[in-house]
Amino acid sequence: MADDSIAVVDLERCQPDRCNYECANFCPPNRTGEECIVTREERHGEEGAFAGAPDQVSISEELCLGESCGICVEKCPFDALEIINLPQELDEEPTHRYGENSFALYGLPAPQEGRVTGILGPNGIGKTTAVHALAGEITPNLGRFDAEPDWEEVLEAYRGTELQGFLADLQAGEVTVARKPQYVDRIPDSFDGRTEELLAGVDERGVADELVERLGIGPVVDQPIDTLSGGELQRVALAATLVRDADFYFLDEITPYLDIGQRVTAARLVQELSEEGRSMLVVEHDLAVLDLLADALHVAYGEPGAFGVVTPPKSTKSGINQYLEGYLENENMRIRQEAIEFEEHAPRSATHGDTLVEYPDLRKSYGDGEFDLAVDGGAIRANEVLGIVGPNGIGKSTFAKLLAGRLEPDEGAIDAALDISYKPQYVEIDQPMRVDAFLRSITDDFGTSYWNTEIAQPLQLERVFEQNLTDLSGGERQRVAIAACLSKEADLYLLDEPSAHLDVEQRVLATRAIRRYTEQHDATAMVIDHDIYMIDLLSDRLQVFDGEPAEHGHAGRPVSMREGMNDFLANLDVTFRRDERTGRPRINKPGSQKDREQKANGEYYYAPTDE
Repeated sequence: MADDSIAVVDLERCQPDRCNYECANFCPPNRTGEECIVTREERHGEEGAFAGAPDQVSISEELCLGESCGICVEKCPFDALEIINLPQELDEEPTHRYGENSFALYGLPAPQEGRVTGILGPNGIGKTTAVHALAGEITPNLGRFDAEPDWEEVLEAYRGTELQGFLADLQAGEVTVARKPQYVDRIPDSFDGRTEELLAGVDERGVADELVERLGIGPVVDQPIDTLSGGELQRVALAATLVRDADFYFLDEITPYLDIGQRVTAARLVQELSEEGRSMLVVEHDLAVLDLLADALHVAYGEPGAFGVVTPPKSTKSGINQYLEGYLENENMRIRQEAIEFEEHAPRSATHGDTLVEYPDLRKSYGDGEFDLAVDGGAIRANEVLGIVGPNGIGKSTFAKLLAGRLEPDEGAIDAALDISYKPQYVEIDQPMRVDAFLRSITDDFGTSYWNTEIAQPLQLERVFEQNLTDLSGGERQRVAIAACLSKEADLYLLDEPSAHLDVEQRVLATRAIRRYTEQHDATAMVIDHDIYMIDLLSDRLQVFDGEPAEHGHAGRPVSMREGMNDFLANLDVTFRRDERTGRPRINKPGSQKDREQKANGEYYYAPTDE
């Protein structure tokens, strides 16, 4: 194989007991007597490095003809093989490779004292591997997985680079690391005490009380961790990381389940800690927040699950725009055939279709005055997408459940026999069932060309069909849940936070899939989300929630997008503008000239492009 190609075997998909080794039987080098594709036992011996799954295949990258052949990829009945041409411009050895025919990472981000460094890239591209290396949890093996180098060789490989000093201090034990996990909903699996006990156990800087107040988690400090919502867990996880006294902080996705105000607060806390001379490394898919908090940005690209490349640092604005356009200027690298385009349109006027459901003033209370939601009477129109925005803990999900018939109001009644398809905020899947079987049980359209085009392909589901639901990642679960919701026949589709755990490309594709589906089927949908772009692109009208989180909420009537966005952002004291190059939403820095101008004009979102 040429030096610019790699072979990848997905060991979860490779099932030799269910095939006839078509990959090996049709391999051209094998047919000439070479041993390009053999079993792992044949290549390494029963007691070799691959004992435990000896019947699975091993591909010799030296003998393989490369992507131009690709016969084994086509013949594999389980889509378990990939032969990939690496970018021609990539002339370096891997930073780390997990094994033969396994994922390879090229490059590492460079933490810098007193700065916030961002990483932007798709899921499955090696961002977490990079952090394991920077945290000292793995030693970069420079691609030599069969004869791993020692630290002296690693340091020599990085001599003269920005990383040399950091890695030397790391190897000497002079760097301490604090890390916030990506999936905060797993925290209760490893800690079963109360919130204040968790924070007290890690508060090395003595700032827990201050962070509790600023993050608004005072009401839950005396509650058990396993009773917290996703938004509460996210803020507790952030606090538990930032109270540590570390040299290097790694924050893996700080925005899922947080409302816009909470996202801005989280960004400010990260910035403030960096100003104390700490190194901050943040992986984030909310472009507006990443733009606000990062001083520099590494772009990660490649083939998810196969290889990833981390670029040298770029300016934040330039890095985000190049990533969206799919072309990295300094590297002369095209990483995507088409640009990710953010539709820029004038605010949509309210639609005037037939009424699907009309509801009176509603009220719902929990417990003895624990939380009270008041809903102004209104109507949802047929064939519209109604966006729902507001702080966390304000009753948005409660309203969705009232419409779905999952809760009964204390006052008022919804006089409608609607068939509702509901995707909940938290996707809990405990069925030991294959994805394809699960989706086939929901719709007879599963597998048809129309269903594949409208749902499976935009949501990138093909590669997870044969996986069990319980084995899916957070982003995969989210996409399957969206597909399940849209695949049902319904009068109203309720999607609660469909953007959570999706990367930038997946969010754009999911947004297009939802919008296209509603238009093609004349369907009515309600979408609750904190991603401003998703709400803006999807929605015909907007419903704004306000009040006091966890105490009382108020749902206004549906209004036009312009009125709704300005009311919503005014409540949060946050202004947005559009980037003049890509049209993407950007948060104005608080107190900046643009921020002051827009507030003075009462235009918190739909302002002209700038710069």
